[in-house]
Amino acid sequence: MGLPLPKTRGMFDRVSIAGREIAAFAKQAMLLRRDVGQPVLPTQARAGDDVVVCLHGLFATAGVLRPLRRRLERHERIHTATMTFRPGPGVKVLARQLAELVADLPQVVRVHLIGHSLGGVVARWFAQEHDDPRVVQTISMAAPFAGVHNVAWLGFDVARDLDPRSPLLRQLRLGSQRALGTPHLSLVAEHDQVVKAPMAHALPGGEVTLVRNCGHNAMLYHDEVSNQVERRVLAFAQPSW
Repeated sequence: MGLPLPKTRGMFDRVSIAGREIAAFAKQAMLLRRDVGQPVLPTQARAGDDVVVCLHGLFATAGVLRPLRRRLERHERIHTATMTFRPGPGVKVLARQLAELVADLPQVVRVHLIGHSLGGVVARWFAQEHDDPRVVQTISMAAPFAGVHNVAWLGFDVARDLDPRSPLLRQLRLGSQRALGTPHLSLVAEHDQVVKAPMAHALPGGEVTLVRNCGHNAMLYHDEVSNQVERRVLAFAQPSW
């Protein structure tokens, strides 16, 4: 009789997924010390250009987003901006910091907000609650819109915001269900070990793409995710592209 291929293949898939997560952690470790000072702002953006603001997740820094930013900046008249935020403050505080960064962008550009994990929640909160007309879309990568269990014990304001019973997350989900004025794409990882049942964490009312054979942190460096983000930015960029 032959080998039990489905089980064997499943084991190899799990090992491969775990390996990609380990590699993602290693890559983040090398990039954590980057871009931790002042916000990174585009210096050559001009009227009609597109600026993609990239936001990192909890316990990371803006440096982990460098590969994605380089990918996007290959395109003429598409620029990126980012900032590093401390892990303690709540989503509303982080959104106000994001508002300061966006305020420093030229008023004549179009803004795309992209966030990994916590960064996706912050990006969407800003889009819904700060109502900047320059924001044309939001994209989240493995963002826990349905909350994360067993994080409130950390004691941080942001940990309380990410609790599944959080009033902030409830307001965010209900706001999206009522009217999705700013389009949103949720990229969710099939094997996300931070948020269980990842499809349940997609923002209600928005578009959803499931990334197969991918974990939470590997989203940052997964080719399919980079391709999806790049195509989405180009699709919503200035029509002349």
